[in-house]
Amino acid sequence: MKIHFHLYYATQYGENLAVKTELRRDGGVIHGEHPLTYLNDALWHGFVEIDARPGDRLRYHYESHDRSGATRTEGGTREIAPDTAGPIEVYDCWIPMGAVQNAFETQAFRVLAPRASKAAAAKKSGACTHIFRVKAPLLDTDHVVCLLGHGTGLRAWDIKAPLLLQPDDFGWSARLDLSGEDFPLGYKYGIWNTRTKEFLGFEDGGNRALYPPATGTRQVVLHDGFARFSVPAWRGAGVAIPVFSLRSTRSFGVGEFTDLPGLADWSKSVGLKLIQLLPINDTSATGTWVDSYPYSAISAFALHPIYLNVAEVAGTKNAALVKPFAKKQQELNALPAVDYEGVLQTKWAIIRQLFSVQKDDFLKDPAFVRYFTENRHWLVPYSAFCYLRDKHGTTDFNQWPEHRVYQEKEIEKLVSPRSAHYNEVSIHYFVQWHLHRQLRAAVEYAHAQGLVLKGDIPIGIARQSCDAWVAPDLYNMDMQAGAPPDDFAVNGQNWGFPTYNWERMKADDFAWWRQRFQQMSLYFDAFRIDHILGFFRIWSIPTHAVEGILGYFVPAIPVTEREFHEAGTGFNYERLCKPFINDAILHEFFGDQADYVRHTFLDRTPDGGHWSGGSQYVFKPEFDTQRKVEAFLATPPPAPPPMGRGATSRKKGGSVVGENVSQNEGEKPQHTTDLKRNSDVAPLPIGGGVGGGVLALLANVILLDTTPEGLGERQFAFRIGMEKTASFRFLPDTIKEPLRALYVNYFFRRQDDFWQREAMEKLPELKRATEMLICGEDLGMVPHCVPDVMRELGILSLEIQRMPKAAGAAFFHPKDAPYLSVVTPSTHDMSTLRGWWEEDRDLTQRFFNEVLGYAGTAPYFCEPWVNKALLAQHLLAPSMWAIFQLQDLFGMDGALRRENPHDERINVPANPKHYWRYRMHLTLEQLARAESFNGVLRTMVAESGRG
Repeated sequence: MKIHFHLYYATQYGENLAVKTELRRDGGVIHGEHPLTYLNDALWHGFVEIDARPGDRLRYHYESHDRSGATRTEGGTREIAPDTAGPIEVYDCWIPMGAVQNAFETQAFRVLAPRASKAAAAKKSGACTHIFRVKAPLLDTDHVVCLLGHGTGLRAWDIKAPLLLQPDDFGWSARLDLSGEDFPLGYKYGIWNTRTKEFLGFEDGGNRALYPPATGTRQVVLHDGFARFSVPAWRGAGVAIPVFSLRSTRSFGVGEFTDLPGLADWSKSVGLKLIQLLPINDTSATGTWVDSYPYSAISAFALHPIYLNVAEVAGTKNAALVKPFAKKQQELNALPAVDYEGVLQTKWAIIRQLFSVQKDDFLKDPAFVRYFTENRHWLVPYSAFCYLRDKHGTTDFNQWPEHRVYQEKEIEKLVSPRSAHYNEVSIHYFVQWHLHRQLRAAVEYAHAQGLVLKGDIPIGIARQSCDAWVAPDLYNMDMQAGAPPDDFAVNGQNWGFPTYNWERMKADDFAWWRQRFQQMSLYFDAFRIDHILGFFRIWSIPTHAVEGILGYFVPAIPVTEREFHEAGTGFNYERLCKPFINDAILHEFFGDQADYVRHTFLDRTPDGGHWSGGSQYVFKPEFDTQRKVEAFLATPPPAPPPMGRGATSRKKGGSVVGENVSQNEGEKPQHTTDLKRNSDVAPLPIGGGVGGGVLALLANVILLDTTPEGLGERQFAFRIGMEKTASFRFLPDTIKEPLRALYVNYFFRRQDDFWQREAMEKLPELKRATEMLICGEDLGMVPHCVPDVMRELGILSLEIQRMPKAAGAAFFHPKDAPYLSVVTPSTHDMSTLRGWWEEDRDLTQRFFNEVLGYAGTAPYFCEPWVNKALLAQHLLAPSMWAIFQLQDLFGMDGALRRENPHDERINVPANPKHYWRYRMHLTLEQLARAESFNGVLRTMVAESGRG
């Protein structure tokens, strides 16, 4: 079958266009790319022949390629049903990926603005020569798109009897027989009110044109893009809280998926439209509180067993199995914070009993069989991974005596129903099936209340995860992902995740990402890309390093030795790439413990240090990396700390309801050890003191050698914060200025276009792979190209008042937010509004006067009226979304909020061993009855236009 494609698009000189096709047949996809030919300044066209068979579906979109090789992808995807009856002509409009209207076509807005039911279609004959398709999101439920134009087939512009389009997968469509019309024809779309039977008006702009079909054409399909209706900028508000932080009278010491309907009821009652959650994937690597970190999943697909409601799994038939644990449930649920280990151990004890009595029935359940079939690609490897983890006592598959390397056929044998250990495998099928059922029920309930669910996709996967075991080639296992230093983590962050092997992922058309998005879309309508900057470049840390400060951006255009010579500095590898250590630095770093450090960790350099550019010391080989020092200092992980019952009373406005637990009491102590020097015991904390100083000394370099193995010319990256190092301070002044110029060029000039091309090779394809609304977390050291790319792709940015993106600004004002953005006063990685108010008195005073506009001295504490004023600023922002941590909403009610705001913080990024255990101090049932608070919030949301 032949298809004649036409595309309305005004190209630039040197630009070429192509149509990319996906022929879907028998569950598979046949890809194709077909060049188009320039026809005139507004139109390109091309012929494509398809070997069509009955039941085939053809999906396609357009791409442009400029002279530099850069590719731009449009935002629309179209589908037609090819057949062999004759040629088809297709007329399309290029839909920019960044068009605002695309956001309204996502899964989120199908919840917020469901499409109207089918309108009463005009009677027509069976013949169809033309199909009209157009998008028109956010129409009122009583409104449908209609069509009028020249000729009898288009109702001769009769506004009393227009042609009513029907909703379909593309938007709206009409199938007409125009075989007797005199072409060309003009036409326009309009809006018809189905309740009042009234024509409400035409779209903006001039008439659209319909030209005569070519001789022999069987059918013409017109995809007219978006109807030109004036649509007000939709704005909504939402609440952010981790599932584990929810508390209800029915929960089991932790929030569960079955608590989400209660949160949805409350959200709807106060006018909120969205619930945002942290990652909910299984993180069970060690079975300890360390696994509370939700961004280190052992599977990008499996849900966390801790969120399972065991009583619901038991039902009335097996309720007796749960009853003996009622007292333990009450104890765990009464705690002020999550006891991760206590909850998980108790739930698994119940799960094993339930599985033993339900296993035969559940495996035969047709619904489970269907779920298993649809999810076996990840469920079988995950369940085998969990079985082997438990058998060998570790997720480090490199230590397993068998199955270290994943081989699908061997794993199929391992999980065979005939194996002696099948129960130990299939129990994970059982848990995941019930988690899926409970979460899907919660999702459907939230949707029925008009609530969007927003998830969170971590930037990485755990190094010792099922994903890394199954497909290690998708990751750079010799590197660690992290973030450069900032105000929250002065030594940078090392997340420990392997970085992505993007070349390998691109080779299979990002199949892993597509599967990940498909799985996530079962539960979420929108999602936050954690650290979207990683799609431009990722902060990569060698595995020999502990701290993020020794990382560098990958990919990046390196600095070469030749550039240093051209800059007039010369090049001394030992001086620039090795830690610079002299007696003055040792005294500065370690004071009276300098002799201990010299004796334990260092050797003197030969020739008075001349060979190393003046450095007097080098590290002994057994201590020449941070990992070696860490191993020397390491001790077993600390036991879970006690959960305190409250901080000291603090005088400020309002009282507290519920328990008050200091999150600081829940912080983990840093690792310490006893080191022996001449039989003396010397404790060295790795996170500070001498231990931290030794790590800092190893990072006292100017350059990092990034030369790939086997490459002749050496390549380098500047160590971030070069000018703050002692090594830089001891350089001659004549060398410092040229180094500064190279440093600025490396970080802020040479990379931008390169990083933009990197992002545009990944993000457009990933955006096309899902219908969820995509929001990017674009915080940190943001390249100049990032805002442009996000705008071009229609990805919502994140705007935070205390983290302005404009250079030199102290604050960001929500009134300046772009429409395609999310504004929020705080995130889980920050202190709450009330906590932030107390962190820097001078900054708070400035904010009080300059941003809030009040004269005089700022209150010492964030009083309820101040908190309310801050929330109001965000609600009034022009952004699409204003999303608030639940703790920040509580902050405007003095009788409701906790006394100590520091008890409400979820995470401290500077602490890699933070215990994620925050739990709301009220139950959802108590929150629903908080009439005064709910009434104030409901009014604020409604008056802001977000209700």
